[in-house]
Amino acid sequence: MHSNKYIYTFVLLLTAVVALALASLFTFLKPIHDTNEAIYNKKAILGAVSTKIDGDYNSLSDEQVQQIFDENIVQQVVDPKGNIIEANALQERSFGATKAEELDMAKEKKKPAEERSLPLYVYTAPDGEKYYIVTVRGNGLWDEIWGNIAFESDLNTIAGVSFDHKQETPGLGAEIKDNKEWYTQYIGKKIYDENGNFESVNAIKGGAKDPTHQVDGISGATITADGVNAMLEIGLKLYEPYFEKIKQS
Repeated sequence: MHSNKYIYTFVLLLTAVVALALASLFTFLKPIHDTNEAIYNKKAILGAVSTKIDGDYNSLSDEQVQQIFDENIVQQVVDPKGNIIEANALQERSFGATKAEELDMAKEKKKPAEERSLPLYVYTAPDGEKYYIVTVRGNGLWDEIWGNIAFESDLNTIAGVSFDHKQETPGLGAEIKDNKEWYTQYIGKKIYDENGNFESVNAIKGGAKDPTHQVDGISGATITADGVNAMLEIGLKLYEPYFEKIKQS
């Protein structure tokens, strides 16, 4: 029969060995996890211009996603006044990030609006056309939602969108990501009226009535759809000063 001291010592040693093994495994797997997460995020960004990419977007390999980012994407970060933030200033301002893809949008969302760093991706399509992709973040029914919105060169007409969420309900709120028929409604919609006033685009319960600034809502997911509306309203307005500078240049 082993003494209590022996048992306690054995348990402590076993716990230490398991903890060391888990720490080593985490250290080994973290670079792989970080790489996979980076590719996932890049593909989500490209999802906003999926119809402007040669070939089948859904079948893009990790290498092809990275190649498109390297060859067809120019990354910029702007402030809410429309100024481009250079890498050194960005590093001090946004938790060590040096370019758009490194921004932690969950942390940026918690800052006062005037202090946020806003990612921007300028995509040059195979035909030479440029599209401006911006990132927005908001709240759904259960947790955060986010999206990438691509604009044509007029910085008014939506060329495509991709949405995602943390834990919206499958078959309901999760449709913002999963239902292609729903999110492709945004293509061709405009965020300004004919007088240049900001209108955004809204998902309407019961069906869209304004073909320029509205899309149909999501049945059974009114709160999530309202969250998308608020996310676009607030998020896109932050980019307005930058849009104005580009239009005037």
